[in-house]
Amino acid sequence: MKIAELAKAVPGPVTIVGYEGNQVTSLCADSRLVEPGALFFCIPGTMMDAHDFAPQAVEAGAIALVVNRVLPLDVPQIIVTDVRMALAYIAAEFYGHPASSLKLIGITGTKGKTTASFLIKSILEAAGHKTGLIGTVCSMIGNKELPSRLTTPDPIDFQLLLRQMADAQIEYVVMEVSAHATAMRRVDGMRFEVAGFTNFSQDHMDFFGDMETYMKAKLALFTPERCAHLVYNADDDRVAAAVRELPVPKTDIGIRVPSNIHANDIEIRERGCSYQLTFSKRFKLSIDLQLAGVFNVYNSMMAAAMCDVLGVAPEHIERGIARLRGVPGRIELLETETPYQVILDYAHSPDALENILNTLRETGKGRVIALFGCGGDRDHDKRPLMGEIGGRLADHCILTSDNPRSEDPFEILREIEAGIRKTEGSYEVIENRRQAILRALTMAEPGDVVVLAGKGHETYQEIKGVKYPFDEKLVVNELLLEMNGEKNGL
Repeated sequence: MKIAELAKAVPGPVTIVGYEGNQVTSLCADSRLVEPGALFFCIPGTMMDAHDFAPQAVEAGAIALVVNRVLPLDVPQIIVTDVRMALAYIAAEFYGHPASSLKLIGITGTKGKTTASFLIKSILEAAGHKTGLIGTVCSMIGNKELPSRLTTPDPIDFQLLLRQMADAQIEYVVMEVSAHATAMRRVDGMRFEVAGFTNFSQDHMDFFGDMETYMKAKLALFTPERCAHLVYNADDDRVAAAVRELPVPKTDIGIRVPSNIHANDIEIRERGCSYQLTFSKRFKLSIDLQLAGVFNVYNSMMAAAMCDVLGVAPEHIERGIARLRGVPGRIELLETETPYQVILDYAHSPDALENILNTLRETGKGRVIALFGCGGDRDHDKRPLMGEIGGRLADHCILTSDNPRSEDPFEILREIEAGIRKTEGSYEVIENRRQAILRALTMAEPGDVVVLAGKGHETYQEIKGVKYPFDEKLVVNELLLEMNGEKNGL
C-alpha cells in the first residue's frame, strides 16, 4: 500500500514530506524489528522517544516515517499531531479494516475482565456463534489459542489479529480493553456493539498517577463514537456515579441495589455458585456457575447482561455460563492429589486479593495460607494495603517475590511488611518464590487451602530485565514430586 493512501486514513491535519508513492510492505513501531519496506512510527514515550531511533530504522530498511516533527533524514515522512493515534488508523487501513466485518465486544474494569470475557465467549458459542477472544491470558480464533503479550495488543498486532479472525469467518470478538489501551489510543477508530464496566479500584497508579486519571482512561471506552451500549455494575458506587451522565444507552447489573438485571438467592459453594438472575420483568434464569466467589457472580452477571443486549436467547445464556469449567490462573484449583487444596490466582491488587481471600474463608474448611508479593516498577501505594489485607484475612501469609523487575525484591517485601505489621496476622518472608511455595506446601495440613496469588497464568518471573521460566503449575508439581520422594526415602 502506498504512503499517500495510508496517510489519508489519519483524521486531522496530515502533511507528507518527500515522495508519496513508495510501497509500504509492513508496519513497525520498534526500530529493532524493522524490515526493508517498513513504515516506522516514531512514538514518543515516557521513558524514551522513538524519534531518536529513526536513523537506525532507516538504516534497517524503513522506507518512510510517521513523526510529529520533521527529522533530518532523507526518507518520506508523514507528519501528524499524534503518532499513537495515527498508528491505530493506519494499521486498520493497512490490514483492510477487518473490524468492519466483525462485531466487537469490549470489557474494562480493574478486575474481572478475563473471566467475564471467557464467559461471554462460552455463551456466544452455546448460541452457535463463531467467536474470537483477545485478552490477558491468551487470544483465541475459535478454538485456536494464540499467546498474548499485552491485555490489549498494540494496534499493529491488534489489526493483524482482527484480520486473521475476519478471514476465519469469526462473527464476534470479545476483548479486554485495559485503561492503558485507551490512554495509549490502541483502540482508536474501533466501535463496540456493547461494552462492559465490571468495577473500579486502585491499580496502575505508577502509570496514571491518581484515581481520577485512571477513571478517565476507563471511561474513554464509553463515548457514543466508540460504544453502542454500556453495561455496568451498579453495586460499585464509583462506577455508577462515573457513568451516570454518559450519553450512551445503559443497562445496569446488581445484587445490593435495584437494577435492570438483578441476582438473588445466591448460594456460594466450594467449587461454584448458584443463583437466580432476573432480567427486568422479561424473564428469570437459574444460573449454575462452576466458578467460586461472589465476585464471579458479578462476572457472570456482566457476561449474561452483555449477551442479552446482543440478543442472545435466555437458554443459551444459561447453558453458556454452566459449561465454562474454569479460567486459567483465575481461582484455578490445581490437580495435586494432596489432602489440602492448592489454588492459583492472578490477584495482584488489593481488591482482588481481598476477594479471593474472603471467598476461601467462606468456603474453606481449614486454614487459608496466602503466598503473595507485589510487582516491581509498579504502584508502591498498594503494597502495604495488600500486606494489611493478607494479615487480616489469611491464617498465615508467606511474603515473596512476584516480578521484581528492576527493583530490589527485599525493598518491595519491606513495603508489604509495613502493612501486615498493622495486623495481628501470622506471616513470614521468603524472597525466593520457589522456596516460598515449598514452605507453603510443607506446612499445609489436611483441609487447608494454599493460594498462590499474583502470577496466575504467567509462566515467567521478571528479574533485572530478564524473564526466567517460572510456571507455578509446573513448580508445584515438581515440588510435590520431590516431597513425595523424600517421604519414600528416594
